Amino acid sequence: MSLATDLQAARIDPVYGLGGVALVVAATVLIGVFGLRLSRTTSDFYVASRTVSPLLNASAIGGEYLSAASFLGIAGLILAYGADMLWLPVGWTGGYLVLLVLISAPLRRSGAYTLPDFAETRLESTTVRRIASVLVILIGWLYLMPQMQSAGLVLRTVVDVPAWVGGVLVAVVVAVNVLSGGMRSITFVQAFQYWLKLTALAVPVIFLVLAWRHDGAPRVVDPAWVLPLASGRDHPVYATYSLILATFLGTMGLPHVLVRFYTNPDGRAARRTTLAVLALLGAFYLMPAVYGALGRIYAPDLVAQGRTDTVVLTLPGTLVGGTLGDLLTALVTGGAFAAFLSTSSGLTVSVAGVIGQDVLGGGVRAFRIATLCAVLVPLGLALAARSLAVADVVGLAFAVAASSFCPLLVLGIWWRRLTDVGAIAGLLVGGGLACAAVAVTIIGGPFGGLVGALLAQPAAWTVPIAFTVMVAVSLCTPRRIPAGAARTMVRLHAPESLDVNRGDWRPNGGGNRSSH
Repeated sequence: MSLATDLQAARIDPVYGLGGVALVVAATVLIGVFGLRLSRTTSDFYVASRTVSPLLNASAIGGEYLSAASFLGIAGLILAYGADMLWLPVGWTGGYLVLLVLISAPLRRSGAYTLPDFAETRLESTTVRRIASVLVILIGWLYLMPQMQSAGLVLRTVVDVPAWVGGVLVAVVVAVNVLSGGMRSITFVQAFQYWLKLTALAVPVIFLVLAWRHDGAPRVVDPAWVLPLASGRDHPVYATYSLILATFLGTMGLPHVLVRFYTNPDGRAARRTTLAVLALLGAFYLMPAVYGALGRIYAPDLVAQGRTDTVVLTLPGTLVGGTLGDLLTALVTGGAFAAFLSTSSGLTVSVAGVIGQDVLGGGVRAFRIATLCAVLVPLGLALAARSLAVADVVGLAFAVAASSFCPLLVLGIWWRRLTDVGAIAGLLVGGGLACAAVAVTIIGGPFGGLVGALLAQPAAWTVPIAFTVMVAVSLCTPRRIPAGAARTMVRLHAPESLDVNRGDWRPNGGGNRSSH
């Protein structure tokens, strides 16, 4: 059952629910206006002048990364399928461990504004840049469309207005914040929204656990629910490991995640940011598991009714009740809306950055025009297209990212022999196969049997194919190794104290020379 149907079935007091949404929107706009006072230059709009502290940046990453799928979807999946679904929060958190080890510091040292900037700098190819730009925009719009659809459905559930109103509200609020202050403004907004979302889940959990304890602490009686690989899905071993691969490797390829690492002052700060993100995400993802487990005890009928995604919204009223239950429900409703706003903001900044740089020539004016394009296109798609399950579309984005940008980043940073032709082949084959597989599942599926599992969870075969194609084609085209590959590799891996990024390293055999 999709999030659309689930939210329509939720019962939320309109006064409390609308109050929670209104407070979130007001706080978002006010914090965004504060960012306007600090944003003046092109660097402010694209990368916040690379002056964001690790804790603030980590909070902002948590704010934009934790979308509706994290806030509402994980608890619903755990309620329905049990222990198998715990791999989702583990994978989405563990992806940052891979980022910490392989990507974060070298990516910051690249000096790029966007992921296509990095691709062109590393491979000295405008063709690679164009393909990377298309993938960034595609992934961003795929992520934005369900956020706007879901926001419309939440608002319709709260106040019984047409579904398009919520999508338009999200688009307007996000556009105002991004247009006013760019990356610097969005950093403050998303950091606030992370702590709001954590509070919106953590405070009700306290009362839910107290009510559970007061009721004698009953346990889940279904033995299959607590056992891994016992959820009844087709080919659970393959599906589980493919899901792990997609979440671990897809995180590093999400453009709205990567762009935040360009805002750190240096590579050391980028590593500290990633460590902080691991702690913040770990704290957040403890909560959905509690909601899922308590939902299995007190609201198992949601599974039969196909309303599992509403468990976070309905449990406070079920277990606590009264005015306190209404207040807690308003809190989680506001947190859900914050999830739509924060994720949409990060995606808009990343897509607008690429459009502004690659299509409109760069600059503050170009960034603002690109912001309108980045918001209006997915809004139009959200209003025109039929509602899809958020998890399916998010899974598509992760699969495409893992099968395209992950091999590009890993090989581009750690393998000097990568060529532009190899990168192009890998991006097209890996990203194309992943996109086609999950699109077929969404449009015509779900399919049964092994074929259905391969199409619904393609990362286990598309990621190895992408790496293989990229490496094999690069080895067959050694003359296409960029002339400045050695210099670029030094720039990516040398300490900032060598001043490589300020041009002090000489490519003519003179080694490096400090300007101090």
